[in-house]
Amino acid sequence: MALETAVEQGGAEAPRGIEVRQQDGGAVLVLSGNWLIDSGIFSSAQLFDKQPSTRDARAFTIDASGLAEWDSSLIVFLVEIKKACDAGGKTLDLSGLPEGARRLVDLALAVPEREGARRKERMAGLVEVVGREVLNGLKSSGEMLAFLGQTIMAFGKALTGRARYRFSDVFLMLDECGPEALPIVTLISFLVGMILAFVGLVQLQQFGADIFVANLVTISMVREMGAMMTAIIMSGRTGAAFAAQLGTMTVNEEIDALRTMGISPIEYLVLPRMLALVLMMPLLALYGMLLGMVGGLLVGIGPLELGIMQYWNHTIAAVSVTDVAGGLFKGSVYGAIVACAGCMQGMSCGRSAEAVGSATTRAVVLSIVFMEAVHGVQHHEDGGREQAVDARHHDHGQEVPELDHGHGGHAQEEQEGDPDEL
Repeated sequence: MALETAVEQGGAEAPRGIEVRQQDGGAVLVLSGNWLIDSGIFSSAQLFDKQPSTRDARAFTIDASGLAEWDSSLIVFLVEIKKACDAGGKTLDLSGLPEGARRLVDLALAVPEREGARRKERMAGLVEVVGREVLNGLKSSGEMLAFLGQTIMAFGKALTGRARYRFSDVFLMLDECGPEALPIVTLISFLVGMILAFVGLVQLQQFGADIFVANLVTISMVREMGAMMTAIIMSGRTGAAFAAQLGTMTVNEEIDALRTMGISPIEYLVLPRMLALVLMMPLLALYGMLLGMVGGLLVGIGPLELGIMQYWNHTIAAVSVTDVAGGLFKGSVYGAIVACAGCMQGMSCGRSAEAVGSATTRAVVLSIVFMEAVHGVQHHEDGGREQAVDARHHDHGQEVPELDHGHGGHAQEEQEGDPDEL
C-alpha cells in the first residue's frame, strides 16, 4: 500500500493535513488538524497535481477521524473535490465526514449553478458611455425640476402660514449658517482682499497709478468676489453639511417615517435650511466685502505707504449703492443655490454610507457649477447694461464738442477781427 502525504501548515497547535492512501484501486483522503480560513483554502488542483496516485484512482473516500476544528474552508475544498470527481467520472464517498459538514456539502451541491448566470465584464463603447451619461443627466434634470417645484410650493405655503415646520429649526439653522461661519469667512475674505491688492499693485506701479489699488479692491470685492467667495465657502461648509444630514436621515429611514406620518419632508426639513441660508448669505457677503477691503487697506498703508484717509476717499468714490445692492442680491441667489443643491442631494441619497459621501461631493460640485453659470449670466447682463450706458455717454460727448467748436471758432474770428486786443 503506497503512502503519499501533502501537508500544509496552519496553526502551530494542530497543523492542517491531508494524507492520500491507496486502497483497492481507490484512494482514501485522510483529513487531520484544523481546517480554518485563517490558514487559507486548500485547492483541489494542488491535491491532484502533487499526488500522481490520485489520477488513476476511480473512487475516493473521506476519512475525517483526525479532523479537529473546521469552517467554510473545508466545505469549499470538499465541493471542489466533488466537482472534480464528477467531471472525471469518479466517485466520492462523504460518509466519513461529520454530519454538519456533510449536510453543508449536500446543500452547496443541491442547486447547480445556472449557465450564463454570471455577469461577464466588458468594456463599454463610447456611444454607450455617452448615451448612459445623457440619460442620467436627463433623469437628474427631471428630479431637480421636481424638487425645485416642491420647494417653491413650500415657500408659498410658508408665506401664507400653512407650511408645517418649526421656527426653532430656523433659528438653529440661522446660527449654524451665520455666526458659526464667521471665522472661515473672515480668514478667506481678508486674504482675498490682500491678494487682489498685491496683484493689482504690481501692475499699477508700472503706470504710477498706485492709489487706484483701492478702486480695484473695492470694486472687485463689492461686485464679484465678496459674494462669490462667501458662496464657495458656504457650499463646502454648509451645503455639504445639509447633504450629509439629510442623507443620513435617508439611510436611517427618518424621511420615510415623516412621509408615513403625513409630514412633508420638504416643508419640515428643507424649508428651514433654505430660509436660513437665503437670509444669512447677504449678511455674510457684506461682511466678506468689508473684510476684503480691510485686507486691501493694510496693503495700501503698508507697502504703498498711503494715508488712511486717502485710501478711504478712493474707496468711497469707487463704490456706489447700486454696486452694494447687486452684491447682496447675488449673495441671496447664491445662498438659494447652495441650500437647494445640498438639500436635493441629501433627499435623493442612497441607502449606504458610500451614498452619503457621494451625495455630499455632488452637492458641493453642483452648487459651484450652478453659481458659476448664474454668475456668467449676470455678468453678461451687467456688461450689456454698461455698454448701453457708455453709448449714451458717448453720444452726449459728441454733441458737446460741436458746441465748443462753434464757440471756439466764433472767439477766434473776434480775436482776428480786433488785432488791438491781441
